[in-house]
Amino acid sequence: MTATTVPMSIRLDVSARERLKAIAVRQKRSPHALATEAIHQLIEQKEREHAWHQSCDDALKHFDETGLHATHEEVVAWMNKWGTDQDSPAPVCHP
Repeated sequence: MTATTVPMSIRLDVSARERLKAIAVRQKRSPHALATEAIHQLIEQKEREHAWHQSCDDALKHFDETGLHATHEEVVAWMNKWGTDQDSPAPVCHP
């Protein structure tokens, strides 16, 4: 099954359009293909950013509700052991 595509028009200033065309020539691809790839990458990046912000909001809400946390010092001490023979589980959250 192939994805349905729909046309979309974007406006670029002359400089950006010429730079895009130059990259397309170097890569033996069309400017359209490069623009489509860039838009897909931007969408994925923005979705990852949104998911990250949502997880931060969820963590803050959980902290506000429970008070559970690990201190900066506990986390740094744990991280300093990563990749050593003293590697250990993450610090336990506490009130």
